[in-house]
Amino acid sequence: MFYGEYKHSLDEKGRLTIPAEFRRLFKKNNISKIFITKGLDKCLFLFIEKEWRKQEEKFKALSFTKEEARKFNRIYFSGASELSWDNQGRVLIPPYLKDYAQIKKEVVVIGVSNRIELWSKANWKKFYADSLPRFEEIAERIDET
Repeated sequence: MFYGEYKHSLDEKGRLTIPAEFRRLFKKNNISKIFITKGLDKCLFLFIEKEWRKQEEKFKALSFTKEEARKFNRIYFSGASELSWDNQGRVLIPPYLKDYAQIKKEVVVIGVSNRIELWSKANWKKFYADSLPRFEEIAERIDET
């Protein structure tokens, strides 16, 4: 559903413009709610409501008697927020999430199938540079699972 890499900057009020291609998908599919939370690797995850509810059900099913499940759910859900966009397709990212992802001004927005990820430009550049040379090796290892 979401694909590609887009470079954007936060405006003076800290708002991010959602890429036009993603906004067209929102409109085409009648999507009115998106959810944002702390992602992995110091990025932020954005989900449309349908995908968010799937994630929520999956993580709610984890046993709260397991310490790691409690820790994960606390961090994941305490960081969550529902976002709405204005007429220009801008969303306001909560400051605590910008801090978590180390986002200052420049943002890399990537589509990862069922979610959108927001990265600071520096973190994305490092992740990509570290991961790209091992892309084929990574592909072979995940194919074994």
